[in-house]
Amino acid sequence: MADNKPKILLIEDEEMLANMYEVKFGNEGFELHKAPDGAQGLELAKSVKPDFILLDIIMPKMDGFSVLKSLKGDSTTKDIPVILLTNLGQDEDIERGKQLGAVGYLVKANITPAEVVDAVKKEMAKIKK
Repeated sequence: MADNKPKILLIEDEEMLANMYEVKFGNEGFELHKAPDGAQGLELAKSVKPDFILLDIIMPKMDGFSVLKSLKGDSTTKDIPVILLTNLGQDEDIERGKQLGAVGYLVKANITPAEVVDAVKKEMAKIKK
């Protein structure tokens, strides 16, 4: 891959968690970009053009559902796959995320950082086929 590392954008307001994912994805050969809120996440999505986005739902400035709606409504970001990574595990939240175009939905409390990396790898493998 001449293009170097796959780029992941993590939109997560919990800094400790974001740093943990940064280390984990870095160790797995990814380049991770972080945004602490939805508004910055949207800007980064447009400037970085990541291969993949991990998106929290409950955040300051702009919640994840609004970010997802904006990403999917913008021609420059609409094709970037998004997995919602959140503590909202209600069926209606999962359904709403899928309706807005998320390719996956992971509940933070039920998953390890390694499993998050694996989920991203699986989704990226589907896209490359």
